[in-house]
Amino acid sequence: MITAEEVLELPAASRAAVPARLPLQVGSSTSVSVVIPAKNVAAYVGETLASALAQREVTEVIVVDDGSTDQTVAIVRGVRDPRLRLIRNDSAGVSAARNLGARQATGEWLLFLDADDRLRPGAVAALLAAARGAPRAVLVYGDYNTIDSEGRRIGRRDLLKGRRKPSGDVLTRLAAGNFIVNGGIALARAEAFRAIGGFDTSLKYCEDWHCWCRLAAIGEFEFAPELLLDYRLHTANTMNAAVRTPKDFFPAIARVFDDGLILARLPERMTAGLRLAAEVHLVTYSAMQAVRFGRYRQAFAYLAMIGRRSLKSLPRSAIRVALARFGI
Repeated sequence: MITAEEVLELPAASRAAVPARLPLQVGSSTSVSVVIPAKNVAAYVGETLASALAQREVTEVIVVDDGSTDQTVAIVRGVRDPRLRLIRNDSAGVSAARNLGARQATGEWLLFLDADDRLRPGAVAALLAAARGAPRAVLVYGDYNTIDSEGRRIGRRDLLKGRRKPSGDVLTRLAAGNFIVNGGIALARAEAFRAIGGFDTSLKYCEDWHCWCRLAAIGEFEFAPELLLDYRLHTANTMNAAVRTPKDFFPAIARVFDDGLILARLPERMTAGLRLAAEVHLVTYSAMQAVRFGRYRQAFAYLAMIGRRSLKSLPRSAIRVALARFGI
């Protein structure tokens, strides 16, 4: 069995042959729909909308209100831009809201932006430029920096200049752990997104990772090495709330490794190791978030959890957790 640590070091050339991918029409279209699920985000949604509408390449912005009881809807309605559309949803959850927005979208590319984050100037242009250089890509993605609840920069990911993430056939790497942390850094080809059925509404957490894996099973990805998003970290975030533990996210791992579309393209001999790598990745991420919010005892408990799963993975995880203290 391939270990979690060995999976992380896999070169692209080591991937086994897999079944043919679904046929997709690819081209050079530049129409982009931004889908923003929103629920009680009056404090942030105006800033988020401004960042999306400032992107000249965006052809429409669809806000799906998921049952807000604050001033979210009033703020959205107060924005005067012909590209902006508001759809009402009845507290069906973030995945259902994104899927509804995607069904209504007319763009050939979709960007799923959280209602408390900010696109950086030129973000969509950078993604489209990368897409033009990779006409077979079904998803193009970049990187992000982090801000606090007041919009102040807390991340130092700019120190990682020159870092590259995978392009091409990325499924094996992606199954080992989500490296597309936020939908706001990615353009997904609408045809491909609809072909794989969108986000799984049965998953409460990590539904985006499962969706990206299904997309990677039918097409190539392309990485644009630029900081494209200000990702807001605060305790209201789904992934950062203090009451969450890695066990809350494990159902997504079970879903990924029980998905026929994904398994059909993963070498059978590697699935056990990939699943272990995904568990290590997720627990490491949880420990990093605990450190960012000063929950050090919890972070140490998560590192101990990693050690019980894979001692070989522990040093690398510990380094990542330590770097998280400095916003990296």
